[in-house]
Amino acid sequence: MNILLSAYACEPNKGSEPGVGWNWAIELAKLGHQVHVITRANNKRSIIAALSEAPCDNLHFTYYDLPDWLKSWKKGARGVHLYYFLWQIGIYSVAKRLVKKHSFDVIHHVTFVSVRQPSFLGLLGVPFIFGPVGGGERTPFRLRKSYPPRGCLIDAIRDLANLWVKFSPLMRMTFHTATKIYVTSEDTCHLIPKKFHNKTSVQLGIALDISPQKPIKKFEIWPEPRVLYVGNLLYWKGVHLALRSFSLLLKHLPESRLTILGKGPDKLWLKNLSCQLGIEHAVEWLEWMPRGGLDEVYQGHDVLLFPSLHDSGGMVVLEAMGNGLPVICLSLGGPGVIVDETCGYTIDTNGCTELQVVKKLGDALKKHLGSSKLNGELSEGVLRRAKQLSWANQVFTVYDKINGSMK
Repeated sequence: MNILLSAYACEPNKGSEPGVGWNWAIELAKLGHQVHVITRANNKRSIIAALSEAPCDNLHFTYYDLPDWLKSWKKGARGVHLYYFLWQIGIYSVAKRLVKKHSFDVIHHVTFVSVRQPSFLGLLGVPFIFGPVGGGERTPFRLRKSYPPRGCLIDAIRDLANLWVKFSPLMRMTFHTATKIYVTSEDTCHLIPKKFHNKTSVQLGIALDISPQKPIKKFEIWPEPRVLYVGNLLYWKGVHLALRSFSLLLKHLPESRLTILGKGPDKLWLKNLSCQLGIEHAVEWLEWMPRGGLDEVYQGHDVLLFPSLHDSGGMVVLEAMGNGLPVICLSLGGPGVIVDETCGYTIDTNGCTELQVVKKLGDALKKHLGSSKLNGELSEGVLRRAKQLSWANQVFTVYDKINGSMK
């Protein structure tokens, strides 16, 4: 097939959104498709460097950015959403020229992975795939009880933004012009108007880069149970739930240790909570590190505790699984889709209070760490599940269906 990808974020050797754009492009090219990618000009240097090391004749990039006078006020995350919206408008004429030149079979929007921002490329008269996109996940109101006030306000604003998706003329236009819509969870599916549900499917927005050369550390029993959290230190990541559930484990297995690796504005709040719980002696706080250094951290622990409350993806869950580490998470968002009984524990939050969820998390920790046999069995299952969730499998699955539907 001849494919045009819209990938605002697209960089090699990166996680999150840039990794999503890059991996879709690379895997489609590996399948033998002719792939043209529209991305930001500031990704050019790293892309050229990667392609010089591993040339790919059927992968082509077109770089586009807004004029300098519009870029000047965009600093980091400041102004990124408005800039992205204007970028989507700007690439329409770029894509139109490419369509005339290359006669694409499919146009595919892959980043940003957000259901709240439109794409105009479905207006070009070529079969258009939108997604996978996420963002419809929401924290149940019962689990917002111990949010800091700022968190309650931000989540309320986010709820309103998600509600607008159902009524936004631009989003309805995007859904209407899409041939196929992929969403990362059922929660996001609920934001899509029902008239478009017949062309909407759930598909993870992230996947794992499985390298056959990567050595996987075999399961071993540590002298003391080791629990790990990796991620941003933000209220909605559920680190406060991790601390409370770990305090329950500590009463059962006093020698247990919790490592929290990450950075974020809520670090002081979380450190104070660990002191209030009387567990500060058993909690180690590590600063954020590059992805290359995380493998050793994952392999030095028994379980990843990741009780995120509205994560569309959860890349650290996949990274941990790629290192043979079982996962305990909530049945919310992407992690709830990734983790099954073969590789960890998903805690059902339906109708539960915060105290009930904390107890369930604590019980899962006790069950897992109290049985070396169960721990070993899950570690084996984790690697099998990780291979199922590889980028190669995900891209092949999506395009096998698309190719079949177009014949």
